Amino acid sequence: MRLRGRGPQAAPAAGAGAGAAPRLAPPGRNPFVHELRLSALQKAQVALMTLTLFPVRLLLAICMMLLAWPLALVASLGAEDQEPEQPPALWRKVVDVLLRALMRTMWFVGGFHHVSVKGQQALPTEAAILTLAPHSSYFDAIPVTMTMSSIVMKAESRDIPVWGTLIKYIRPVLVSRSDQDSRRKTVEEIRRRALSKGRWPQIMIFPEGTCTNRTCLISFKPGAFIPGVAVQPVVLRYPNKLDTITWTWQGPGALAILWLTLCQPYSHVEIEVCMGHACRAGADQGRVSSGASGRGLLGRPCLVLAMQVSQLAFLPVYHPSEEEKRDPALFANNVRRVMAEALGVSVTDYTFEDCQLALAEGQLRLPADTCLLEFARLVRGLGLKPERLEKQLDEHCEHARQRGQARLSLEEFAAQLDLPICETLRELFSLFDEHGDGSVDLREYVIALSVVCRPSRTLDTIRLAFKARQLSVTMGNGRADTRSCMQMYGQQEDGSVDEDALSSILKTALGVAELPVTRLFRAIDEEEKGRITVDDFTRFAEMYPDFAEEYLHPTQKHFESGSQTPPPVPTPNGFCTDFSPESSDARRQPLNKKLD
Repeated sequence: MRLRGRGPQAAPAAGAGAGAAPRLAPPGRNPFVHELRLSALQKAQVALMTLTLFPVRLLLAICMMLLAWPLALVASLGAEDQEPEQPPALWRKVVDVLLRALMRTMWFVGGFHHVSVKGQQALPTEAAILTLAPHSSYFDAIPVTMTMSSIVMKAESRDIPVWGTLIKYIRPVLVSRSDQDSRRKTVEEIRRRALSKGRWPQIMIFPEGTCTNRTCLISFKPGAFIPGVAVQPVVLRYPNKLDTITWTWQGPGALAILWLTLCQPYSHVEIEVCMGHACRAGADQGRVSSGASGRGLLGRPCLVLAMQVSQLAFLPVYHPSEEEKRDPALFANNVRRVMAEALGVSVTDYTFEDCQLALAEGQLRLPADTCLLEFARLVRGLGLKPERLEKQLDEHCEHARQRGQARLSLEEFAAQLDLPICETLRELFSLFDEHGDGSVDLREYVIALSVVCRPSRTLDTIRLAFKARQLSVTMGNGRADTRSCMQMYGQQEDGSVDEDALSSILKTALGVAELPVTRLFRAIDEEEKGRITVDDFTRFAEMYPDFAEEYLHPTQKHFESGSQTPPPVPTPNGFCTDFSPESSDARRQPLNKKLD
């Protein structure tokens, strides 16, 4: 199982139609993985800074937060859903200035020293929602503290000592896990604030819903676009030689990121007007604001903020068309394309659900170069409904047992899936057409589908590939004889497999093109029979729970990351919970359906 002849999908060229839908290929690097390697000199620098600068910076940053806490506490008293007074009282203006100063001082003592500003962001009356991407770190909170904009966060965040009080001050839109109707209420609250004509603060939303390594833009969740109001895209860059900012599911943990960043000598912050052609992408569709208050390109400045060194660019306000107002998924995709061109990165339909697939608990962890994320994306693209996948898995399994080693053409594969031949199906077919001869093994599709449907039960998938189905046959004397006569890979007599069959099973279950299994096979086949049964494999897996890391890929990195454990719901860091209501029209888009 492998990707054949495809690379990252570049962002559309300026002038390309916003509604165009070019094929989205997988990114060149996995967006959920961040590898940080320090040279010997950098390690020495970190060691020196740990003993000298790090404790001072950490202490001063904590002091700034503690000083800000009583001000935020007083200013946040009262009903949370009460509309802010207009104009705000003088004392509130003073508190706001003091809080911004304290937050700016906190970033300063943390190493983010210089800030030069040119231009301005859109007014709340022009764009009530700011969409920020790519989301890669908790340091993305810098623009929040600079603007004191509201954010969408899980309700539990307000219970965090000190930080929770600061969050309350910016009047966030909170999503509650315990309230089944919370998502619908969240969208209604965003719509209410967006239509308040500037009486509420702007809302900053990270539509990706999780942190990535910024190599591409993953799918935007439609929640921010369901209200159908104008949004201002905001892109973030961290073009540093040593990236100590990025916080993904695999890579340095949250505390390590904080420690390494505070150990850097300085972090330069710069805001400037961006005059690049990327800002024209939305303009060619006639949906970019041309308000008179701005001074930048197309009537609205593009601000670029460099932080260690990083950049934050306020792109022109994006006004949705009538079609986009009716279709939040289309609105989200078009905004994402504008932001991708401004960043100069690719776009991909990978989602946070794909991240959960990669991080699922189990003895067979998916490697970083797995093709199963691409497989899951294509399955979603074909519109296969989650509730049908298990049933389809059983049906395909029966057909795979019947066909055995017989291979399918594209037409036969389409008929098996009961789908018309389309570009997405061709891409799915190519994943399993390893030899390029226009044929695939249905058994491999069944194994991949089983892993995607049951990501934390990969050993069940292995057993499925081994075992033969038991058929009850009525003999001439009227007696029933149970025979094992239909199998996937296992031999008819005992369901055993040889080394080549085990290699095919594990390569497909892990979504890789090459996998050495000789050591593993010999370790399981203690009697040197040249074949192993599912009982042999299960017994070995129980005796050696970490067999995959030792025997299959001892030097290859996985999606696992020490202290970072995937949460039960997609709220990895508190920012931008998936608040899209289940009943929304956007939920019916194939690319937004959840596989498991």
